[in-house]
Amino acid sequence: MIDEAARARWVRVRMGLLSGVLALGLGLVVQSAYSIMIEDGSGWREIAETQRQRRLHVAPKRGAIYDRNGDALAVSVEVPSASLDAVELLRGVVPQKIPLVARDAANRIGAVLSLDPAPIERRILAKRRFAWLKRQLTAEESEGVRKLASGEDGQEPLRGLVVEGEGRRYYPRRELAGSLLGFVAPDGEGKDGLEYSLNDELAGRVEELRGLRDRSGRLLFSEGAQDERALAGHSVTLSIDQGLQHVAEHELAAAVRTFEAAGGSVVAVDPATGEILALASFPNFNPNDYSESAPEARRMHATSDVFEPGSTAKIFTVSAALAAGTIKPTDKLYCEKGSMPVDNVIIHDTHPSEWLTIAQVLAVSSNICAAKMGLGLGGDKLYETFRRFGFGEETGLGVPGESAGTLRPKGRPWVPVETASAAFGHGIGVTNIQLAMAASAVANGGELMDPILVKKVVTANGELVRETVPHVRRRVIPEHVARSVAELLVAVTEGEGTGVEAAINGYRVAGKTATAQKAEPGTAHYSLDRFIASFVGFVPAEKPVIAIAVTIDEPMVEHAGGAVAAPVFRHVAQAALELRGLVPRGTDHADVAVLAHSPDPASAAMEAIRRSQGKRPAIQEGTLATGPVPAGKLRIPDMTGWPAREALKRSFELGVTPRLSGSGLLVSQTPAPGAVMDKGQELMLVFEPAS
Repeated sequence: MIDEAARARWVRVRMGLLSGVLALGLGLVVQSAYSIMIEDGSGWREIAETQRQRRLHVAPKRGAIYDRNGDALAVSVEVPSASLDAVELLRGVVPQKIPLVARDAANRIGAVLSLDPAPIERRILAKRRFAWLKRQLTAEESEGVRKLASGEDGQEPLRGLVVEGEGRRYYPRRELAGSLLGFVAPDGEGKDGLEYSLNDELAGRVEELRGLRDRSGRLLFSEGAQDERALAGHSVTLSIDQGLQHVAEHELAAAVRTFEAAGGSVVAVDPATGEILALASFPNFNPNDYSESAPEARRMHATSDVFEPGSTAKIFTVSAALAAGTIKPTDKLYCEKGSMPVDNVIIHDTHPSEWLTIAQVLAVSSNICAAKMGLGLGGDKLYETFRRFGFGEETGLGVPGESAGTLRPKGRPWVPVETASAAFGHGIGVTNIQLAMAASAVANGGELMDPILVKKVVTANGELVRETVPHVRRRVIPEHVARSVAELLVAVTEGEGTGVEAAINGYRVAGKTATAQKAEPGTAHYSLDRFIASFVGFVPAEKPVIAIAVTIDEPMVEHAGGAVAAPVFRHVAQAALELRGLVPRGTDHADVAVLAHSPDPASAAMEAIRRSQGKRPAIQEGTLATGPVPAGKLRIPDMTGWPAREALKRSFELGVTPRLSGSGLLVSQTPAPGAVMDKGQELMLVFEPAS
């Protein structure tokens, strides 16, 4: 009995001890749970969410760039790119085998993408959640990566290997407006041109999306993706007319090649609104293959190149003198028979004259009479007029690299010889966009407009962000003075004027030629064989719809602005008139709406211009005696009556070296038409203005 009672007590003691231990253990568990769930709960929940969630940065689609008619100049298209999640690739791999797995994966990936495996292996071992392997894959590379990820290549699937769409910038018109548009680098950032200056608006905003990973590591979106249009960049509509831009670039390139020039630019402006209709530069480049181009080809020459305007500045000197009342349109000036000393410098005229009217001063481009006008005004008034026309300051076009040009050193007024030189465009520096905007001020009645390049910006949802409306920066000259200057400038393109090559049948053209010597770098002397040939004007003279500035840098075959730049003006102006539906009476009317919205408006515009030009009488070579021509020699055709451009083209086709004199139509050839001469021999061509 005693033993049974003792055993029972011992059992109760053991049960009590066990219950106490269990109670103590339970208390510790409860305490730990309280500490984890209540005291430290927020911290642990944050750690758990961090492990469970993924944050993705979504790159938005870049906005498009359109011309004034809604035709695309730059768009974004989706192309495949390969990326790698190294953590996912190595998930579940024991540490000892990680180097072997990384090396094997790198070799397989490198073989498919034609890449060096070593950098890929380093990216895997870095265990980063995201790393680009190769961007903009070919179809074969994209398919190869998909097979690696799925194991369709017969080996272990490579988890974390992803092919995803990535935006790539595409320029459907290739070189068209290349230097104006710029390009976009692989990182999505705009470089050069409008892609750079408008990058913030075109690029859109980067959005962070949250996702959850399931037990298999697959990504699930917990909050859903926003409307992709809310993330996309804004679209931009330019004032550029794609058809006119194509004509300007085509004619500019032809002139540069024909006259063996270093480059050039063309700016076409609507003088009533300040809208830039064409902005062409040569050399140009294809933004789709920007890596193949030189920096010189990517530069916008129309806004960044500073040059001495030469005789085109006489437009603004005459305007200033008329506005100040120091001369009247009917006055005559004595031109000193072609030579006039100012300080220690002798000013010369190309065409020595005695007395000339103001219209004749512009027509024959008298430096001496322009200098007299400038000196009559005084340096301060002439300087102030040039400033009011926009020289010496940026136009505000909104493109990178725009130059303000140069007028005079700060803090020092012009001395008399500097005033005289500035009056005919020497000793000052301008850009072609400044020249075009200043000419537009004369064309529209005396108001300097702010240039408009970006007409409007809209969101991907079609909401208007901003729209540019015409704005008058300031009145430069009275309206009656502007009208008088326009009438005086018509003399330049008629009769014996230096700009007859700019004349357009059926219209009165107002303009001015210039042939400016370039200064030798680092010296105070002018070059004897380096020139800037230019022409600036507007049409129709009585009610202008287009103002155009053409500049050709360092032409070698011929350097006169009337022979080199004026024909470019004529062809671009003809295209502008055609596209506006303004054609001389008796010719077919161009369907502008069809041209603007055709699949290729640039080519359609050129075809319309060719058709209109084809209605003019064809140039015929004169009939000459025929006979055998020895090998290596050729017979010179009769090109009498041809314009300089056509005669030059034919000369190059024949293989002879043309040497030009004068401007207008061909009146004589040496050797004479019909003569037999060696290829490469010089052919002298003498031109005179059409009567």
